[in-house]
Amino acid sequence: MTGSSRESLMYPPLDLRQVQCFVAAAAGGTMTAAAGELHLSQSAVSLAVAGLERRLGVQLLVRRRARPLLLTPAGRRLLPTARELLTSAEDLRREAAATSGVAGPLTVGCFTTLAPLVLPELLDAFLADHPEVDLGFLDGPVPELEAAMRAGACDLAIVDVLDASPDVELEALMGVRPYALFAADDPMARRRSVRLEDLARRDDLILFSLPPSAAFLMGLFAARELEPRVRHRTSSHELVRGLVGRGLGYALLATRPAHDLTHEGREVVAVRIAGDVADARFALARVRGSRLTRQAAAFARLCRERLSAPSDPGRSMTNSSS
Repeated sequence: MTGSSRESLMYPPLDLRQVQCFVAAAAGGTMTAAAGELHLSQSAVSLAVAGLERRLGVQLLVRRRARPLLLTPAGRRLLPTARELLTSAEDLRREAAATSGVAGPLTVGCFTTLAPLVLPELLDAFLADHPEVDLGFLDGPVPELEAAMRAGACDLAIVDVLDASPDVELEALMGVRPYALFAADDPMARRRSVRLEDLARRDDLILFSLPPSAAFLMGLFAARELEPRVRHRTSSHELVRGLVGRGLGYALLATRPAHDLTHEGREVVAVRIAGDVADARFALARVRGSRLTRQAAAFARLCRERLSAPSDPGRSMTNSSS
């Protein structure tokens, strides 16, 4: 074994995220500033810098309560090399992207209610793998997304299949089981599941009216020959949740945020609908007969990997009592 090989075994491999945190902390002067720059928690940045110091066997920064960080002599010597290391890593990613041919402009679309739940993750993951792509996005109702694709302003889009036009080619991605939503103090919020028959007897349905959601949701009742009584209609998903949170009625919805609070901070409770109900179905759409660019094909692959999931993805909807 050569001397350089033995020396390399003395140190564990460097973690680029730790190096990135060190460089950001040195530039920002505080762990808080570095955390804001990197979109991490302050504790995560502090732990990363401490981990790098353990790996290197030197102290890089002097922490001082309520005062800016100070670079140690070792930190001053190693900071330029750390910056060069990050630059080299970024160059490597860019060269890999150029070699794969995944570069250039790409605009993707997503149906309004689904976009907040899936688009941030998709954009973040795609750009991490393909930094050379000039990525933009559109969100809105399906007809607007289809019009953008026909005009060449959008390469492909994730749409609700109910509103798709015949000239659009669809590839199924995911189904989402609808649920009932109640204020926390509504008696039905304590059930494990609710029957559509029981809901139809109420007179306070708050209908999410954005097409095609209204047709889909009312179709759940129609499939059982039920006619619910609508108290309010709105095309705003968050306003539906806000009215429910105020106890002004109940709602049926499909897409569900990761939290159970309205914009006002009021708790709402999602309850499973009993029996067999149709899923809200979403698909990847493009103009029929069009050819995807390499970057669009790469985004389509990512959608298949991340969104091809069974009904009720993400969170189960069970409550404390039946």
